[in-house]
Amino acid sequence: MPHDGQPMTQTPLLADLLSLTAAALPEVEAIFIDARETLRGTVTIAGKVSGPALEEHQFAAHALAWLATYTESLRQMDAWAHRIQAEGKFTEMEALILQIGFGEYLSQIHGGIPMSQGEIARLQDLRVTPGQPGAAVVTLMAQGNTPAARSRLVELMRENHGRATYGATGLDDELEMIRDQFRRFADEQVTPHAHGWHLRDELIPMEIIDALAEMGVFGLTIPEEFGGLGLSKASMVVVSEELSRGYIGVGSLATRTEIAAELILCGGTPDQKTQWLPKLASGEILPTAVFTEPNTGSDLGSLRTRARRDGDDWTISGNKTWITHAARTHVMTVMARSIEGTTDYRGLSMFLAEKTPGTDETPFVDPGLSGGEIEVLGYRGMKEYTVNFDDFRVKGENLLGGVEGQGFKQLMQTFESARIQTGARAIGVAQAALDVAMKYAEDRKQFGKPLIAFPRISGKLAMMAVEIMMARQLTYFSAWQKDNDKRCDLEAGMAKLLGARVAWSCADNGLQVHGGNGFALEYQISRLLCDARILNIFEGAAEIQAQVIARRLLD
Repeated sequence: MPHDGQPMTQTPLLADLLSLTAAALPEVEAIFIDARETLRGTVTIAGKVSGPALEEHQFAAHALAWLATYTESLRQMDAWAHRIQAEGKFTEMEALILQIGFGEYLSQIHGGIPMSQGEIARLQDLRVTPGQPGAAVVTLMAQGNTPAARSRLVELMRENHGRATYGATGLDDELEMIRDQFRRFADEQVTPHAHGWHLRDELIPMEIIDALAEMGVFGLTIPEEFGGLGLSKASMVVVSEELSRGYIGVGSLATRTEIAAELILCGGTPDQKTQWLPKLASGEILPTAVFTEPNTGSDLGSLRTRARRDGDDWTISGNKTWITHAARTHVMTVMARSIEGTTDYRGLSMFLAEKTPGTDETPFVDPGLSGGEIEVLGYRGMKEYTVNFDDFRVKGENLLGGVEGQGFKQLMQTFESARIQTGARAIGVAQAALDVAMKYAEDRKQFGKPLIAFPRISGKLAMMAVEIMMARQLTYFSAWQKDNDKRCDLEAGMAKLLGARVAWSCADNGLQVHGGNGFALEYQISRLLCDARILNIFEGAAEIQAQVIARRLLD
């Protein structure tokens, strides 16, 4: 039915859409291969990729990372479309999402991919001059993302308003059941309170943490033999996405446990697994990750915090910063330099440092431990802290794995899961921005009609929905790779890279839809903008992420 006097604009879909997208992919992949091999020739010296040469050509390297991310995104969107078609779920809405997504990303590949607001990656930066685009690419670029297609998509979205997602996700029935369960929890227990927690800069109430523990969130992917549910990484993605849609702080609670549990699963001794994993799974103990130092950021190999033997135990001294949820937790996974005479990653060890939970007013109560809160724009529900160690005592048995010098390697094993989950959190924030922007655009009247009736407004909402689906499918694919024991550091990095940009774009456009009201603290979109901004920084800033992706592509 028409909405508020807005006429229906039945827009014919591109004929043979799935044939067009399938035909376009080889052309995109050929452009990527050409770009990769050209850059590889530029940065290879004596048969090996040169670090200094890669740094000199950093812009091109990061452009390659974004080109690869777009290529994989289109590949996964095409796979998604064929999959849901086989299931009989490929409706007009999914077709519009697909054709708009392909039309836009193909146009950006040929015209310029935004790496940030002021940095555009173009094929000329990669010294690539593609030939004349084929018929499928020309058709999709010209007719895929049109005002009429965007308008029709928003009409369909309005008919389905209130859904957690727009378009079939391609998940199986079990994962959809998990989504529904946590969507209801977020809608009932989180969303109504999230903005108040943010404005008052409060820690997430323990009642919420207890409820999540009761639902098995903290043990979701921990094996059953250690008290967990033994579910897939895909299930964690769905849970993180829905909880983050309610509030990124709640969606991120399980990330602390995910990192700690994976560290112990991959690098712990049998006794450490038996001791720690059941308590982590039940939520009896809450962990925090203590890696970053004031002058290191992503350069973890140069950490200076020291761990020294003291009899059978260890003492740790040094300063850490940007430690999330440090006050109320029971155990810290601390990276410290334990091997004297080392200055790089080979001297680092990981410790399971037990602590006493503190409060908002008194975050640190143990001898040798101090610090304070870092006031932040968003991502407030767990709070950020500086943590100072002054001969802080750690039991000898709590050296992870019982062997020194393995800390960096142990941490690297967690990065795939952490980045997959960050991609999921980004999708949740982006979806929340779309939800509130769409509601506001329908409710707010200007010049005698709702904002959503204006093409520039509805166009923003349409592109938000399209890019959310593209980031979603890329994230789901990385989780599927992980669940099937396939190396997925590349895919996980791409999911994080794209998801973070999409979350920021959605939040920024959502605020623009609100106009001046979006700048008022009372509106949820102001919080979502602040929360979205961190996603491009933590778990590896976008620039670091692009560098890691490029290095992996070229090696």
